[in-house]
Amino acid sequence: MKSLIAFDLDGTLALSKQPLESDMAEALADLLTVAHVAVISGGDWPQFDKQVASRLPARTDRSRLWLMPTTGTKLYTYGADGWSAVYAELFDAAQKAKILAAFDAALAATGFMPEQTWGERIEDRGSQITFSALGQQAPIHAKESWDPDFAKRKLIQADLRQRLPGLSINMGGATSIDITREGVDKAYGLRKLRDASGIALDAMMFIGDAIFPGGNDYPAKQLGLDTVRVRDPQETLAVIAAIIACQK
Repeated sequence: MKSLIAFDLDGTLALSKQPLESDMAEALADLLTVAHVAVISGGDWPQFDKQVASRLPARTDRSRLWLMPTTGTKLYTYGADGWSAVYAELFDAAQKAKILAAFDAALAATGFMPEQTWGERIEDRGSQITFSALGQQAPIHAKESWDPDFAKRKLIQADLRQRLPGLSINMGGATSIDITREGVDKAYGLRKLRDASGIALDAMMFIGDAIFPGGNDYPAKQLGLDTVRVRDPQETLAVIAAIIACQK
């Protein structure tokens, strides 16, 4: 029995930057009847609102839902006045400028400059800087074919780690690289969740599609949580159904 089930978002609960499908929203509402649920991912609050918060059915027990944008450097909970931030940890201007310059240099050095992009490629999320290789509005089919084996991003990630010592640099989503403060990864966010919720780490389970070395879900495994790696949202639905059956 687990008290809290934590999820990655893109590639796990939904396709990259897409809203939850209705069957996933209903499954999460069902899961919230037997456990607390957390969602921790690289997107900022507006993306979480679009993908998750606004998609849940009316019956959802939101008081048991913990939403953690920007890799857990922000936490939102639901109360009498709706969703509100419990905390937010932000980069300062000098740190942001250094990160943006490093991205430019790393892309030039590795040569991974796609011919076509859709929207801005770098997004300032306050507590996290995120690079999306094909742009923030790239279509799903383009994203899925650009770096399916993570090989391109592993080279960019390695270059960035040389240029930005002391920062956490992890791959996420289909084309993204997330940069946060040193030690800020999903393990960090899950420890913050433990402190905020009072739920012990050994009472949590984490489900994600990037639980492998260098993937932005892997720190949850390194933290010692029970983890389940999934291929896509359809597999996640099956895992949720199994958890609900076991919890009842």
